[in-house]
Amino acid sequence: MNIKFILPILGIWLSFPVHAQQKILLTIEQAINIALHESYTVQSNDESRNGMRYEYLYYKAQFKPRLDLNLYAPSWDEQVSAVAQTNDLPVYNSTSSIQLGGDLRFTYVLPTGGNLALRGNLYHENLRTTFAQDYSTLRRKQAYSQFGLIFDQPVFTKNRLRENLKVAQYQYERSELFFTRTQMDIVYSVTRGFYNVYKAAYEKQINEELLLNAQEALRIARLKFETGSIPEGDLLVTEINALQSDVNLSECIGRHELQKDEFKLLIGVDMNEEIDIVAEMDFETVEIDLQTAIEQALVNRLEVKESEYDVKLQEIEIDRAKREREIKGNIYAYYDFTGLSTEPGNVPELFRSSFDNFVMRPPNRGVTFTLSVPILDWGRGRNIVKSRQIRLKEKQLQLENTNDVIVKEIREIVRTVYEAEKRFRINQKNRDNATNSYRIARLRFENGDLSGQELAMEQERLSQVQLAFINAYITYQLALADLKRRTMWDFENNRSYKINYEL
Repeated sequence: MNIKFILPILGIWLSFPVHAQQKILLTIEQAINIALHESYTVQSNDESRNGMRYEYLYYKAQFKPRLDLNLYAPSWDEQVSAVAQTNDLPVYNSTSSIQLGGDLRFTYVLPTGGNLALRGNLYHENLRTTFAQDYSTLRRKQAYSQFGLIFDQPVFTKNRLRENLKVAQYQYERSELFFTRTQMDIVYSVTRGFYNVYKAAYEKQINEELLLNAQEALRIARLKFETGSIPEGDLLVTEINALQSDVNLSECIGRHELQKDEFKLLIGVDMNEEIDIVAEMDFETVEIDLQTAIEQALVNRLEVKESEYDVKLQEIEIDRAKREREIKGNIYAYYDFTGLSTEPGNVPELFRSSFDNFVMRPPNRGVTFTLSVPILDWGRGRNIVKSRQIRLKEKQLQLENTNDVIVKEIREIVRTVYEAEKRFRINQKNRDNATNSYRIARLRFENGDLSGQELAMEQERLSQVQLAFINAYITYQLALADLKRRTMWDFENNRSYKINYEL
């Protein structure tokens, strides 16, 4: 059965004239495509995903060299300093210093987690000292230059840079999975919202037909009453039925408008836009193998992979907790050349003299090895490790439970698909029978063999059967969409299901 319905979304009737607004015609594929780009949910999760991506790139960039320039132009300091005296109380001189210069540092990150840095430092300084005894002042200009190599390497511990990068990578990949799962949920939500609008339009169409039938029955009843063929009571019943049908239609129009607004909010369309939906009412039986559905769900469901990432992240937390009380070491070494000039002269002469001193002065060098050995912490380290291990057990149980929940969900949704198909077949037949029954009842009413109240009951029965028919159809379509979402498998074409929209 392939019946094409074009269901227009009615605007609210206004008592004053308005300018006609062009409507947007949407198929379900177009609505999904809009939602995957414009909906609040997609945009919000996309921002979160991009945040995790940039954090991952930040930790990834930690392994690349750095070049840093620090300038102090100027660095001014003026203060009182104490000067100790032999066999006397200290005196307090006033000192002043103004520096102009900076340092340039190139840092290369080693694969071992340490770093190797080349550093150059150059500045010009004006010094002044005012003595406390007679307040006489001494002044001096000097230049300082330095070039050296620095090595810094933690030992006896894990490479924290690589560990931080691994954590950031897991979190980013997990956010990618969550974003993809969100898209699948949006596809289903838009499908459900689309059919809610479709159902509201269908109900409106049913009530329009009921109103037309009620008005026609009222017309016939008036003619019969004028000829004395029916009593006044039957006329009143048909009038009440016509008025009630009019009220029901107004309520349907209101529900239709509400569903339309909710659908626009869901997919991210401006609330002032007018939309129409275009739908094809297709019904084809889909063969579903339960075992295939379960296997594909366990392989494809992103919740499983997300839980696996949670387990990996918690394992890293356990490793970090164990290192709280581990032996830690660090090797720090430097080798540099320093030049200092205090000879009289202008700034260029001072720096030239500083460079000469740079060559003549012996180099500065040193190596420091530090070792930190935990001895006793009264159970702090052991308890934090136990805490992290318990959380790991929770994550592992959650992963196992996720698999069981998925199997249960797939069994349930497959049963729903088959039940919905059976219900649709029955309601399809009921609708055809109810339509024929109402046509016969109307002829009997026109011939005077049926009262207006009995005809109204036939109309109500027809509307209820029609609603049951559309509900069964929508339930079946949503069940199929939910099955695709939960298995990521297309049973119609027997292939892996992917979102066929530009992301």
